[in-house]
Amino acid sequence: MRLPHLSHGQRNRLHTALLLSAMLLLFIALGTSLFGSDSLLLVLLAAGAAVLLTPRASAWLTLRLYHARHLAPDSVPGLYRIVEVLARRAGLSHQPLLFYVPSAMPNAFAMLEGGQPLIAVTDGLLRNLSQRELAAVLAHEISHIRNGDLDVMMVADLLSRLTAALSSVGWLMLMIVLPLWLITGTTLPWLTILLLLCAPAGATLLQLALSRSREFDADLDAVRLTADPAGLAGALVKIEQASKKGWFGLLVPGRRSMEPSWLRTHPSTQERVRRLQALAADLAEPVFKATVPLHVAPQYHVIAAPR
Repeated sequence: MRLPHLSHGQRNRLHTALLLSAMLLLFIALGTSLFGSDSLLLVLLAAGAAVLLTPRASAWLTLRLYHARHLAPDSVPGLYRIVEVLARRAGLSHQPLLFYVPSAMPNAFAMLEGGQPLIAVTDGLLRNLSQRELAAVLAHEISHIRNGDLDVMMVADLLSRLTAALSSVGWLMLMIVLPLWLITGTTLPWLTILLLLCAPAGATLLQLALSRSREFDADLDAVRLTADPAGLAGALVKIEQASKKGWFGLLVPGRRSMEPSWLRTHPSTQERVRRLQALAADLAEPVFKATVPLHVAPQYHVIAAPR
């Protein structure tokens, strides 16, 4: 959908609202089809209660599963200076804490624990990216935090799970009453059957589209924080190149992903780089200019990603 009178950020926010609304409408359509139109309020209340009452997954548990270790500010002062500048420019009330994940694969991800933002970075990211590239990746994660993407994706994931659960209940109900329908010659509820077939897949596709939309928006906001689209573009290219290495890359050299774009959680690197290059004009001088690695974790050994 093209809305030229809106800014890029406004279009992304509208896109997010539309995708979440579509997921909710799909859940409502399935619920009312199963339990009747009179159940609309009950279905809405059930969805609202699930969103409000479902506990958030513990960030500490996730970090423990990844064997992450807290990076104290005095152990990586250069890295924390970058985070401090970015958090201040983003207007965050709490500066993110940093965690080290002993994985050779370049990656970073953000979480929240009781309002405290946390950012985990892998050994591969710290060792392979320059300062400006690392700053761009951290700006991307800080943008996710500032934009509330963690909560948005949690709601989307919950709606997707609720739709799948409701579909399972519907199939069970259908199997119970199907013999009675066949005996009495009653017309089968084809619309309900169609929803039972399509609703879970539809919710998943909407969730994936939402994830890609939030990635584009985080890229844009990262550039606003660093004034350096080239830094983020370079980091994305390095991360993709690293992801193609390993045993499968050795066995199948030149392998290209055959996964359709609408089945990916992230947009293609080529598309993200193309959009970043389009932002290069009329930007101020980059906030972080250094093109050498920070070497912030020389005391750690690179090990395989946790299983």
